[in-house]
Amino acid sequence: MSNVIEVQGKDDFLNEVVNSKTPVLVDFWAEWCGPCKQLAPLVEEAAEEFKDVIKVCKMDVDANRETAAEYGIRSIPTLMIFANGENTGTEIGALTKQQLDEFIRSKV
Repeated sequence: MSNVIEVQGKDDFLNEVVNSKTPVLVDFWAEWCGPCKQLAPLVEEAAEEFKDVIKVCKMDVDANRETAAEYGIRSIPTLMIFANGENTGTEIGALTKQQLDEFIRSKV
């Protein structure tokens, strides 16, 4: 079972990400995006590996254009870490497992 939460819409994003008591990694992606599909298994692994320190969410930018635009998503995959409702870090493009782990560790 996956520890990744699929976020749909502004209200869901507000509840799961902005109002979260724990830091949140958000993977902004799209179904047609090759690098997004490449990154997806690593995001799943990170959700399991870091489940005690961070929540992991995914948001399809095609289904949630308004929220994606609000956060300045211009290229995917884009990973953002939020703490106390604020973006504390952003990575754009496919990462290696090591890069993803370092990104998470540096922000939580």
